[in-house]
Amino acid sequence: MSDIVLEARHISKTFHEQLNVPVLNDISFTVNRGEFVALMGKSGCGKSTLLYVLSTMDTDYEGTLLVEGEVMTGKPGSRLAEVRNEKVGFVFQFHYLLNEFSVLKNVMLPGLKLNRHTNKEIETDALKWLNVLGIENLSNKKPNLLSGGEKQRVAIARALINNPLIIMGDEPTGNLDKKNSKLVFDIFKDLSVKFHQTLFIVTHDPEFAARTSRMIEMEDGKIIRQ
Repeated sequence: MSDIVLEARHISKTFHEQLNVPVLNDISFTVNRGEFVALMGKSGCGKSTLLYVLSTMDTDYEGTLLVEGEVMTGKPGSRLAEVRNEKVGFVFQFHYLLNEFSVLKNVMLPGLKLNRHTNKEIETDALKWLNVLGIENLSNKKPNLLSGGEKQRVAIARALINNPLIIMGDEPTGNLDKKNSKLVFDIFKDLSVKFHQTLFIVTHDPEFAARTSRMIEMEDGKIIRQ
């Protein structure tokens, strides 16, 4: 089995509605199993646009994207949705938790959607991750009763529920204070070291990026360092 879990080959993208403005320019790199990678750059450099291409949510690009050796470019939407559900865990700046459900149910939802295990097995896994992240005591609470840092930890547990190939984060500490930002970083580091989880995190925080195992730096739609 190859150690490469994600590969971009000459990815380019243009915003056609904005007079053909190029936003990604000939981007190529690989991410190996177990790596903790930060995609770093100033606002507007194309980081989030690249993330949405890499996550298979944006299919309007040139070049080739591979996930675990499988070419994603040109695949039907149904297969891309399967890959996202099975292989990608998402953590965003805003947690997108559903206040009508408990913390436990929020964490379980992607597992219930994937429908590969019984409800009881998914609940057991959800409780395991809540315990790993130190928030098992919140399992029956509603998200609107949690702090920002607690909500983000719930979002991380939700991202882990389907045992993803890779976790992708879009500014996951961007809405947090310094203490909670450090806490979230430490969680990611633990996931990388203890669970060999692959992480690909977009950030404009140089302190966060500097502490990961590898930094890819973007400027004006291009990779300038990796």
